[in-house]
Amino acid sequence: MKKLILKSVFILSIAIFLTSCAAGLSGSMSDSAALSSNNFTYAQKNVQGLSQATYVLGFGGMKREAIVNEAKEKMLANNPLRNNQAIANLVVDFKLSNFLGIVYTVKCYVSADIVEFK
Repeated sequence: MKKLILKSVFILSIAIFLTSCAAGLSGSMSDSAALSSNNFTYAQKNVQGLSQATYVLGFGGMKREAIVNEAKEKMLANNPLRNNQAIANLVVDFKLSNFLGIVYTVKCYVSADIVEFK
């Protein structure tokens, strides 16, 4: 009986330590370009920026808006806009993960297309 209890506690402990949670949240940002007519070409497609924050017991990291802004700034730093270019099809994705409900990591991915007007 004692072995059964020890095995059960061991299996439960392993299950708790190996579990994590992930969820996708949605948000929106406005594009800087209106693509209503055929006066543009795609200069680059699917440029991306990443930002992340870590929270321990809910403390630390940045606010959601700051994480999104940092990811957008990184995207634009790696892909600077030239004359007659604008951001289009902007998408913001979040990935949340946690460890034992104590440490949370929030990753923000910002992706967009860069269009060039004629």
